[in-house]
Amino acid sequence: MKFFIDTANLAQIKEAQDLGVLDGVTTNPSLMAKEGISGQENIINHYKAICEIVDGDVSAEVIATTYAEMIEEGEALAALDSKIVVKVPMIKDGIKAIKYFSSKGIKTNCTLVFSAGQALLAAKAGATYVSPFIGRLDDISVDGLALIEEIRLIYDNYGFQTQILAASVRHSAHILGCAKIGADVMTGPLSAIVSLLKHPLTDSGLAQFLADHSKAAGQ
Repeated sequence: MKFFIDTANLAQIKEAQDLGVLDGVTTNPSLMAKEGISGQENIINHYKAICEIVDGDVSAEVIATTYAEMIEEGEALAALDSKIVVKVPMIKDGIKAIKYFSSKGIKTNCTLVFSAGQALLAAKAGATYVSPFIGRLDDISVDGLALIEEIRLIYDNYGFQTQILAASVRHSAHILGCAKIGADVMTGPLSAIVSLLKHPLTDSGLAQFLADHSKAAGQ
């Protein structure tokens, strides 16, 4: 399973990259705004800065909601760097745009997916990634992991090459659940990725090893 980090914070992206397990980055307008990045030129430069840090795919989201505008904006984003994946919303014109981008060899990420039917349409249109938002489903008492499982079954039934990118991941249990089901990618905050390092027995075991070494060294 690939690990993407869901942020526009360059320091966090670099920390995840330095950890040696990062496969890519996802961003969106909300994450850009959280970092105080506004204005088209600043946003473009920020995408370029992210691409300089990471080796893998970087999802850059279109703001447009009409077909023609999505094509124009998406082509401009894709031209920034070969790592750019054009992130397109799950709407009618978005599906049409994904089909167009697919025909041109431009990678896409269909975002704001909340049902298996939506995921099926995205795959039919040729999306590179589909992003079901499991955390947001959990927020309304719907099992987000069950959706990942349903999409996995459908894609396997028909051999779709679209990768399931589990989005809105909140914690380590989400990550492990996605790994068990067979999600191709998970994207979440740095805190969720780092939480996989933690176990109290690791901490206590290391403390004991160091204490025993200190005693032996002092003898």
